[in-house]
Amino acid sequence: MAALPDLLSQRVRQHPERIALQGPDASFSYQQLWRAAQLVAEQLRNLGVKRIGLCGVNTPAWVVADLACLMAEVVCVPVPVFFSKSQTEHLIQRAGLDALLFSAEADQAEAIGQGVWLRLMPVSPGAAWMPEHTAKITFTSGSTGTPKGVCLSAQQMAATACALQQRLEGVTLQQHLCILPLATLLENIAGVYLPLLMGATVTVAPLQTLGMTGSSGLELGQLVAGLNQHQPHSVILVPELAMALVNAAEQGSLATDSFRFLAVGGGRVSPDLLARGRAMNLPLYEGYGLSECGSVVALNIPGAEREGTVGRPLSHVQVQVDDNQRILVRGNTHLGYLGDEPEDDGWLDTGDLGAISPEGFLAVNGRAKNLIITSFGRNISPEWLESELVQAVGATQAVVFGDGEPQPSALLVVRDGRGPDKLRAALMALNAGLPDYARLQAVYIRRQPLTQAEGHITANGRPVRHQIQADLPMLMAEAFPLFMNLSVPAGTSPQQTTPGVSNMAFFDRLQSETEQARAHVTGAPVIQAIQEGRFDLEGYTWFLTQAYHHVKHTVPLMMACGGRLPERLEFVRKALVEYIEEEYGHHEWILNDLEACGEDKEAIRHGQPDTSIELMVAYLYDRIQRGNPAAFFGMVQVLEGTSIELATPLGEAIQKQLGLPDQAFSYLYSHGALDQEHFEFFRNLMDSITDPDDQQVIIESARMVYRLYGDMLHSIPLPASNKEQRHEAA
Repeated sequence: MAALPDLLSQRVRQHPERIALQGPDASFSYQQLWRAAQLVAEQLRNLGVKRIGLCGVNTPAWVVADLACLMAEVVCVPVPVFFSKSQTEHLIQRAGLDALLFSAEADQAEAIGQGVWLRLMPVSPGAAWMPEHTAKITFTSGSTGTPKGVCLSAQQMAATACALQQRLEGVTLQQHLCILPLATLLENIAGVYLPLLMGATVTVAPLQTLGMTGSSGLELGQLVAGLNQHQPHSVILVPELAMALVNAAEQGSLATDSFRFLAVGGGRVSPDLLARGRAMNLPLYEGYGLSECGSVVALNIPGAEREGTVGRPLSHVQVQVDDNQRILVRGNTHLGYLGDEPEDDGWLDTGDLGAISPEGFLAVNGRAKNLIITSFGRNISPEWLESELVQAVGATQAVVFGDGEPQPSALLVVRDGRGPDKLRAALMALNAGLPDYARLQAVYIRRQPLTQAEGHITANGRPVRHQIQADLPMLMAEAFPLFMNLSVPAGTSPQQTTPGVSNMAFFDRLQSETEQARAHVTGAPVIQAIQEGRFDLEGYTWFLTQAYHHVKHTVPLMMACGGRLPERLEFVRKALVEYIEEEYGHHEWILNDLEACGEDKEAIRHGQPDTSIELMVAYLYDRIQRGNPAAFFGMVQVLEGTSIELATPLGEAIQKQLGLPDQAFSYLYSHGALDQEHFEFFRNLMDSITDPDDQQVIIESARMVYRLYGDMLHSIPLPASNKEQRHEAA
């Protein structure tokens, strides 16, 4: 196989004046690109450097520098802009880099022409062993966050690009827009080398101008504007970008006429999402690959595609699936990992699970190491369920867990403000279409994304499952739980499971029929004010004061309820005994928090609550004494559910803004964490209440308490603005 420079030189001779590379401020014809890369390659030879790190954002200079490294036979190590400082330092030391190339002006670097800058590096004593013929080392963040160097030869990269060219022979692609970082091997090979071998134009621009930040940040409006401006024939997408473009097309903001081929890789894609895209004139085609195989192994194309698969393998590799359903690849695999002894050149175990159809189409079903085995012995790929959740619910992130449990559960990040009612309807519809063993028993909704800084996702946005599992109690405590009714038969539509029907567990009905009332709590201005940093000590102490005046009644209300319960609800009275033991003394915690804030706790003890809290407590005593004592559990629904959703995240935000000690947050932090277990206990208790009158009084009570508790939250005094708050502090 010829190297890429030799293949590219043929295109230069065929059409020297055609535009090869387009940037924001300049363009290069094929002849100009060739000459620019030659000049930089000559500089690299003169300097005698052997291993170079290629840094910077997407610019024409990055492409020139990359091609120059191939021409000069210098090992090129792309440095992802989204790598952390420690990851970058690890990469530099591990690869033993002689120099760094930059695609724009950089500190302590000298211009070497064509917009490329170079900084020589001190000799690194810890350089790792590198296989012979290595031309590029691509570092992947991996599931642990420590980059691992995959070594590839120039011939291997050329083989992948040529196999892709052969596969796409019937598709006319003349304009490609790079919207993934050029340091990503997939964009490097399929987004630069491939279009150049096809005689097309590669358009590059700094990704922040296209609405992309870091490894997973996205401003969709800016991306759509960029796509509408450039009108590319092809782009390479990850699943989240594919979802975003489908949504934009459905809303009418994305022009789709120019698109001819949109490749989707990097994770499983729901067939329903692909179908939605096709309906909006988005030619989405799923592929599969890994860095160890030159980034692409299989690809669907127009006229040769199969739903639910990643296409047929490319011509330069062989693929088989062993008896354990593991995908094995042979034919164009990497030279080895940087610093590791080379392995034999047999079959590469990808670590992925899959199947091959009789027609040769490859299906990828997730990572072998991530497989969930339920307590009933059923195997579930979390990636499969996660892709279905992203499609069905429109979540930005999804993580499925539940190994050893009867049914799986999921952690979802939903950032568009939809309430539990709409999310529940989408989840119920998804569950109805899933096999019974894969139906989700609980879904925990987060508004804040999982981040790389917290160790929960890799640099390319994939979940770090072992860390998420370790932090799961905290993540669940910070989320709002939706417990699903698993008795929904397959094929049932959401319209057939409206609130109040006989096959809905009572807790689910209680959640569903109080959603509108709950919005009065979650929509209180104080919540947004805290998130915006517009909150002060006066507001916090006012809230704690009101909390004291209703929490001090919790145990007396439980005792009153227990004394009035009929014998048929003896199991509920027993549960109240456990509640009382857990809740006793919590009002004193709040007084201690107030004292830590500088307040006179004895004055508060003998003070009066806000009217809303006075009415809420009076209402509950009245319902217990004159009505059905089960009304007490309406308050439990409100206060424990609110604690789980709001207490911990808002407590952390308040503490950070006000600089208060931990001693001022014993109430909020304990109720964010402890009430997760309480709420699960409460759910099971509610599902045990079957009398229609008892159920209805709990629903009515919860609605009333949501109203009155929400009135209290709406009354919390707030600073007028950030500006005034800063002025007052000064």
